[in-house]
Amino acid sequence: MGKRIVLADPRGFCAGVDRAILTVQTILKASGGPRKDGLPPVYVRRQIVHNRHVVDDLAAQGAVFVQELSEVPDAAAAAGIPIVFSAHGVTPGVKAEAAARGMHVVDATCPLVSKVHREVLRFVREGYEIIYIGHRGHDEAVGVVGESPEHVHLIEHAADVESLDFRPDQPLVLLTQTTLSIDETAGTIAALKARFPWLKEPPSSDICYATSNRQAAVKLIAQQSDCVVIVGSANSSNSVRLMEVAQEALGDRGLAHRVDDAGEMDPTWFDGVDAVGVSSGASVPDELVAGVIEALRGRGFTEVSTVETIKENMHFVLPSELRRQPSRA
Repeated sequence: MGKRIVLADPRGFCAGVDRAILTVQTILKASGGPRKDGLPPVYVRRQIVHNRHVVDDLAAQGAVFVQELSEVPDAAAAAGIPIVFSAHGVTPGVKAEAAARGMHVVDATCPLVSKVHREVLRFVREGYEIIYIGHRGHDEAVGVVGESPEHVHLIEHAADVESLDFRPDQPLVLLTQTTLSIDETAGTIAALKARFPWLKEPPSSDICYATSNRQAAVKLIAQQSDCVVIVGSANSSNSVRLMEVAQEALGDRGLAHRVDDAGEMDPTWFDGVDAVGVSSGASVPDELVAGVIEALRGRGFTEVSTVETIKENMHFVLPSELRRQPSRA
């Protein structure tokens, strides 16, 4: 056989990412072009999803991205310009700030992330302390912890378990960031259960279906490849986890790499390689994967096969706020 590409399926956009991007696109389409007052058609707080190509594309269409709500002028709030919250969710403080300024909020938080927010509130009401496995500083983790900072204790690794101290009569429950690797959290969860045997787990795993599906597919393509390329941005937790899962499955046979696009690939990665596995994170447009495949074809990887693990049919409806169209100036 010649040099080949082993493509993972599922890969790329998940339902939550698709919903978030479509939210901004819907507002842009409904805006009807430039406003007379010079204000943009929509503001987006933080990156709508963690992919710079997606953000750049929406910005080129007229969306204005801000880090904080304070960057949105009062005139925009008064004019009812929509402010979209990203797929990763926000803290109650951000929602309160938007409400205090009378902003027209469209919340594009992934429904699976919103579920974890609701779980925090429910368990706090029931008297639990919450141990949350997540990445410190990640937008999703910041939002979840912000629901009840005094009762949500964030840890990243098994080594962090020693820093926790709870009485045996203190109800404890475990929650996790949705984009983590199942394998990555296994050791931490084992350490937690060893230290706190009474720790309760939520009824279903918080690691989302898309994260699990993409990791399962990547493991399979890595077993058939000499190296793996994951398309995704450096600040995309699920993309970085995919690279780590791929590397673990490759073992000593080869290396896994993460790139934003084909332009970041190093030709030396493919020296002596007969099969390259390719996948992408949940916030990555498929045209970026197509670009990687095209670049690999140019290096002699002309055969393409696909490994499909499961057919995804999840779909989330657009945020209810979009039913109330903002008035135009």
